[in-house]
Amino acid sequence: MFGLTSDNPTNAVEILKRDHDEVEKLFDQYEDAKDESNAELKVQIVAAVCRALTIHAQIEEELFYPAMRREDDASDLVDEAAVEHQTLKDLVAELEAGAPDDALYDAKVKVLSEYVKHHVKEEEGEMFPLAKKSELDLDALGKKLMARKEELAAEPAKPAATQRRSRNGASKGTSSRSRSATKSTARKTAAHGRH
Repeated sequence: MFGLTSDNPTNAVEILKRDHDEVEKLFDQYEDAKDESNAELKVQIVAAVCRALTIHAQIEEELFYPAMRREDDASDLVDEAAVEHQTLKDLVAELEAGAPDDALYDAKVKVLSEYVKHHVKEEEGEMFPLAKKSELDLDALGKKLMARKEELAAEPAKPAATQRRSRNGASKGTSSRSRSATKSTARKTAAHGRH
């Protein structure tokens, strides 16, 4: 899954590039599933895209970007990448909460794909060359990236949105009252956990 094979090189830049390539392939698979009107496959692919992007963003934010921030001329690039990540995370959250029959589902996947391509172009065209020229130990950093990636991949994935949703966004068979109660309980649990 997403660059976790045993024969991978440990160079941080190569690991991140491989992730980029794998996500691009997933977006291509989504287009095929969309053309075939295969809702179940679309859900599976979007779940894989969301998980891959979430893990990738997290390892970049935790390990790669902090290392790059210490390099001359990279601070602005890291700041821009962090802002782009937030936009990607917002779209990922919307897709994880949606269903393939939602009015804008395909459009959101398309926008996410285009946004990822833009982000990849900037990283691979600007940030990665700086990393290669830097004094960073890219192999040591790559080992840390892979170890963290394996930890994150071992965590349970969010379930795919398999139930069809009604026009008001409620899963069929779920009342808005029970959704509100669930949200309220989740907020209380989260608030309690912060103390």
